[in-house]
Amino acid sequence: MDAERTSIAQNCLNAAYNGSMSFPQIVGRLMDAGFESYMVDYRRNTQSFYLADGDSVTLSKPDEAGSVAAAFDEAGIAAQVKWAQANGPDYSYRAFCENVKAAGCAGYIVSFSGRRAVYFGRTAQTHVEHFPQ
Repeated sequence: MDAERTSIAQNCLNAAYNGSMSFPQIVGRLMDAGFESYMVDYRRNTQSFYLADGDSVTLSKPDEAGSVAAAFDEAGIAAQVKWAQANGPDYSYRAFCENVKAAGCAGYIVSFSGRRAVYFGRTAQTHVEHFPQ
């Protein structure tokens, strides 16, 4: 991965945590840089960014409280996604991450071309969330 794209990925990850860019802005920035998807792994505390040609970069995420719960609470995860989409004054990405982990989310994959995110649990249960229109 070239240094410029790695920097863009790091800046977008930082922006998610410090709230300086919204999710749509982050997606736009990553797409403009040629990324096609990214994956968050809560058990490894990493986020990987993927290009269409197969190149990727994996970055460490800031630490968050809690661990991934054993039970996958699909309704709880869906509620957290709706909270994130509303982007109200009480929203923070760090709290979102902590809350979905408590709801049994081990990670998620965001596909820009597929316009969806797939959240998965420790037993490979999934919740698919399509991007808002």
